[in-house]
Amino acid sequence: MSVGLPEPEFIDNPENRCPVILLLDTSGSMSGKPIMELNRGVRIFKASVMEDRLASLRVEVAVITFNSQVEVIQDFVTIDNFTPKELTTSGTTHMGEGINQALDLLEERKTQYRENDISYYRPWLFLITDGSPTEPTSTWQNAGTRVRAAEAKNKLLFFAVGVEDADLDILKEIAPVARPPQKLKSLDFQSMFEWLGASVKQVSVGKIGEKKEPPPTDGWAEVII
Repeated sequence: MSVGLPEPEFIDNPENRCPVILLLDTSGSMSGKPIMELNRGVRIFKASVMEDRLASLRVEVAVITFNSQVEVIQDFVTIDNFTPKELTTSGTTHMGEGINQALDLLEERKTQYRENDISYYRPWLFLITDGSPTEPTSTWQNAGTRVRAAEAKNKLLFFAVGVEDADLDILKEIAPVARPPQKLKSLDFQSMFEWLGASVKQVSVGKIGEKKEPPPTDGWAEVII
């Protein structure tokens, strides 16, 4: 098989990549203050990563929203090229479809890295939801199976964050056993996204293959009993 020329984005920036997918619930129940704080949190995430020049070239972000439909509102770009779009709410909660879309998008991106000889860190998939899936049970169960299989092979780091009345029991069936879902304190998206920004900055300036566990989440997550 012949190898083509590298794609322009990788010629312009041949740095290692640290891919992050923000998988965001934009169903009707997120309307009002939750979506307002979520929008602010995404902007804080960008600002946090931009504080480190090397991280801003290495951390890539993609944004997928899910309500009654799943939409990739931002394909992968490095943080320095990321302009957060204003999120709005409507519809129900097709969470499993969203997770499957995110996993597919991630595999496509990893293929692009390999084809362009770009090294990459273990990807982060960050799910934020305030509800429970409104789709066939088999859909979100299949998504959970895929998540756990990928985690077991060190293909990604999956985080599930429940907001307000999120169904944590279902999130526990989706998230890896070793990394159970977290419950966001109040609507403190600011602290959560500051933590996320600091965490991926630390990873992205390290060595490829280092298995660093994320720092504690007690600054923004409630203790679940």
